[in-house]
Amino acid sequence: LEVYQRQKRVDVPDTGVLEEDLVGFLKNLFAHWRETSSGSVFRSLIAEAQSDETAAAALADYSLGRRSHTAQIIERAKARGEIPAEIDSAVVADLIASFAWRHLLTNRLDEDEATIGKAVNYVMRGIAAPAS
Repeated sequence: LEVYQRQKRVDVPDTGVLEEDLVGFLKNLFAHWRETSSGSVFRSLIAEAQSDETAAAALADYSLGRRSHTAQIIERAKARGEIPAEIDSAVVADLIASFAWRHLLTNRLDEDEATIGKAVNYVMRGIAAPAS
């Protein structure tokens, strides 16, 4: 984990539009994982955490910090009045992380911006049919 944490941090956009910020964050994260050793290091850490309690605890602690960091993107949108105050930023951060981790673990870090945008749009708008 220390090796991973020493890597350059991922830039988090602040465009003033939540959807653009989340797409930009995921694009930057995928590029970071793809273009540096960070992706393979983090993938190995996740694998090790499946059978090693110490690694699992370290990953859980690290993930909480990253969850909080990603949730700040959501909190900025709340402060702008872009999304309702009752939205649970941590849950939204988990949804974004789930998308990212799945792509990391399946080595699909070359996802195009349109697909990333579609995934973020589904998180932003939900998938249920509008009430009639």
